[in-house]
Amino acid sequence: MTPPKRLKISTLLLMLALNWPLARAQTEAAPLNSELNSSLMYELLLAEMSSYNNDASSAFQLMLDAAQKDRSEQLYERAVEIALRARAGESALQAAMGWSRQFPASQSANRYLLQILIGLNKLPETVEPTKRYLAALQPKERAAAIALLPRYFVRVDDKKAATKAVEQALASELTNATTGAAAYAAIGTLRLLAGDGTGALDAAKKGAAVNRKAEEPLQLALALIDPGLPGAEVLVMSYLKAGARPEVHMAYVRKLLEAQRYAEARTQVLQVNATHPDFDEAWLVRGSLALQDKQLADAQTSLTRFVQLRVAANTSSDSPAANDRGLSQAYFLLADIADQTQKPDEAERYLALIESPQEAIRVSIRRASLLARQGKLSEARALIHDAPETLAEDARTKINAESQLLRDYKQFELAYHFLKDALQANPTDVELRYDLAMAAEKLDKIDEMEKLLREVIALQPDYKHAYNALGYSLADRKLRLPEARELVKKALQFAPNDPFILDSLGWVEFRSGNLSEAAKILEGAYESRQDAEIAAHLGEVLWNMGQQDKARAIWKNGLQQNPDNDTLLETLKRLSPL
Repeated sequence: MTPPKRLKISTLLLMLALNWPLARAQTEAAPLNSELNSSLMYELLLAEMSSYNNDASSAFQLMLDAAQKDRSEQLYERAVEIALRARAGESALQAAMGWSRQFPASQSANRYLLQILIGLNKLPETVEPTKRYLAALQPKERAAAIALLPRYFVRVDDKKAATKAVEQALASELTNATTGAAAYAAIGTLRLLAGDGTGALDAAKKGAAVNRKAEEPLQLALALIDPGLPGAEVLVMSYLKAGARPEVHMAYVRKLLEAQRYAEARTQVLQVNATHPDFDEAWLVRGSLALQDKQLADAQTSLTRFVQLRVAANTSSDSPAANDRGLSQAYFLLADIADQTQKPDEAERYLALIESPQEAIRVSIRRASLLARQGKLSEARALIHDAPETLAEDARTKINAESQLLRDYKQFELAYHFLKDALQANPTDVELRYDLAMAAEKLDKIDEMEKLLREVIALQPDYKHAYNALGYSLADRKLRLPEARELVKKALQFAPNDPFILDSLGWVEFRSGNLSEAAKILEGAYESRQDAEIAAHLGEVLWNMGQQDKARAIWKNGLQQNPDNDTLLETLKRLSPL
């Protein structure tokens, strides 16, 4: 006869409570001897049965009493678990405190106690458990544990109180050569979470002073990089000059890319290439930046080097290439280069190397681009339209690709009607509304463009492209220039270093007759991004300032970057400078 289900589960829970290895209990015939007396065993059985029957209060009291009688860490932990499952925070705290008093050197007890105190928002009381928790660790282990401390306090509402508690707990660690840098970084991280950027930077500097080779202050300084805290970047640069790991150096490069400081990012990547020539990620980033700047030869060389390094690494580790997103990205970029140098067969060979199922839609889009370049626009659109959709976002990706294809090949009327139909089917899609506005602008439907862009701004007030596009379009037509300036400045609030938005602001100043200011802004934008359209605007400003030779040089460089840019070609035709 099968035993009652409740008894079987209770017996299993009792075995777990006693920390018996289940597999061993099932396979060994010999009985396990326990130091428990019959009274204590019966109490444990009642505790587990009460827990199973959802009587958490009785289960907790019985288990805590058993833990105190048996002086057992396992039973204290079980009591804490019962209370936590019942969301009885004060009971969990009672058990954890008893556990910690009974076993003051127990890492588990102190860790549980610390987490429960944080959960109950008893932040001043976390100081002593934190000290005990860290004191039981070896110095190197302690540094790692200190670095993780801020994660415990992420969800705390009162970040200032959390910072104060951690500062008190780590006071004795700050002058320690092994743990001081990590301690200052942990304090700085909590200051940053509390909104005290200046205090966080001060902690990073002090941590670096304790140990120049420690990476924790560097990671904090990277997080602090901001125009309002220039000292953070100074600290990062001092670390890099001393010879940081390439992974850390590339973290700084990513910060520069996020800030759209492309020229500086390229300089840093070149340094990584020089000092760590076998670090593959740097070659991928270098290739991407070179392709962005139309430096095709450098892009080809860099991406090929990345592929060689990554394929060799995957071969040695038996890692499947199909799952390597970096490798897929490199093949896409190499296909772009082959396409731009009119080598469609070579582009197709690179696309064929991409094995990832997640990239199938992108591969179809790139193949469509190759067809369009050969004059087969209808076939290209059909290829995109028929591409299988495996992910939720694939349908939207296909709309983007087809509309972009139509714009690239100056089929503005088709693009306008295609996007209008797409927006009708997806009326809440902000980006579709923006794209339709840009298509309307190409057809000189200015009133409709403005209406759509203002709808975008109303739906998503932080959509920087809408402010920029509307401001630029007004300025380009010499309409409502003060309003155009305010719109572009609003866009810059969301992206202060964006070279294309700076280009718009420079153009507003030019249209307003402020040539010197326009030249200054446009030169900064062009230094950040040598784009053909920015070159067209900067050249025209310089031309009107009497600097014709300099203007011609910039225009020639712009033609090298993109000989098909409409703005640049229209400028050259109008001014006939070359």
